[in-house]
Amino acid sequence: MVGMKCVVQERPGLGLTIHDCGLADYREVLALQQELQEQRRAGQIADTVLLVEHPPVITLGARKSANRLLIRPEELARRGVDLVEVRRGGGTTAHNPGQLVFYPILHLQELGLDVTQYVRTLEAIGIELLAGLGVASGRRKGFPGLWVAERKIASVGVRVSRFVTCHGMAINIQNDLSLFELMVPCGLDGVRMTSVQQETGTVHDMGRIRTQLGRLLIRHLA
Repeated sequence: MVGMKCVVQERPGLGLTIHDCGLADYREVLALQQELQEQRRAGQIADTVLLVEHPPVITLGARKSANRLLIRPEELARRGVDLVEVRRGGGTTAHNPGQLVFYPILHLQELGLDVTQYVRTLEAIGIELLAGLGVASGRRKGFPGLWVAERKIASVGVRVSRFVTCHGMAINIQNDLSLFELMVPCGLDGVRMTSVQQETGTVHDMGRIRTQLGRLLIRHLA
């Protein structure tokens, strides 16, 4: 793999491999996803999921009209926030420490899923994880991701190429939500972001949550 060290968290047979990458640069993880996607298409690896937290970064999706920054790129750089254009669905989103992100590299045809079913599966995994942390979340018709009433707590953006997925889902656990004030999340005016910490007042061990997420991924996708 590219120059990153990810710890194998779970590998039940050859069904699903889960790599815990800890805190890792967004661009490095993006390059790793692309490498793994090619390997999965070639049948060289099993379905794989990367678990990661990122240093502060704002990403711009493939839907240009939904990419809306509220600050100049030069000012982002001055504040130490990276800015990356990516080829995934959706618009502007943000990642920073305390947000748990997972990137599945899966062969949808072999799993018997279409893209809509796949996104619903990711959302179901997020709903279960959040419920275990004391937060009741749900879907909103026409708005991918997860919501707590009118507040958004998780974002989904995927890309599928020749049946193999990349990108994935970001769930706000205890990250600094002020990063989202520098952009319009997913291009949706008036969206308020929230997190598990904001909803419950509880601080969690992120390593333990990554382990819990790994178990859910195996149950839903292996």
